[in-house]
Amino acid sequence: MYKRSIFYALAVLAFTATAADLAKHNDPKQTGSLKGRVTSPEAGRYGLGRPAAAADFTKHEYLVDPNGTGLPKGHGTAQEGRTIYSQSCAACHGLHGEGTNEYPPLVDGRATLKSDKPLPTVGSYWPYATTVWDYINRAMPYPNPGTLKPDEIYAVTAYLLAMNGIVPENFELNERTLPQVKMPNRGGFIPDPRPDVK
Repeated sequence: MYKRSIFYALAVLAFTATAADLAKHNDPKQTGSLKGRVTSPEAGRYGLGRPAAAADFTKHEYLVDPNGTGLPKGHGTAQEGRTIYSQSCAACHGLHGEGTNEYPPLVDGRATLKSDKPLPTVGSYWPYATTVWDYINRAMPYPNPGTLKPDEIYAVTAYLLAMNGIVPENFELNERTLPQVKMPNRGGFIPDPRPDVK
């Protein structure tokens, strides 16, 4: 609930509009470069922004906890995820998750965590498979976050887990099986005693 509140608060701040701004935005006589762009006091100054639409919040519809609370219905396997990964992820993270000069690797690194230069990847560092799904849902693919459907996210998550040797390629991830996947470094984190961190 705390995470959801933060997302909505940020969204409201980003899309705050005054009555005058909205009147200007909705004025059918208004034409030119400002049409459909003036939505907030800052937008009046900079000519940026628009009213928030329901679609703006859809990528935050599913906020998933480590135990799987919030996962939507859906399913996918690594075999299905391979195609989606090659189309939506490989340009940044490499064909086999090896990373590029600009973007981090997603595979390997397990043997490096105790070294001076640990390589944090999905397979070596990430503590919960459920939050891999959540992150992909909210933030990926980088140029178009929120565009993948739940089944596609399950499939891509399965593919990442399979590339890291955590699940077999034919293992079906869904809202029931994903929380049962144990990540290799789950026990490698120090518990945080702060009361607001669960």
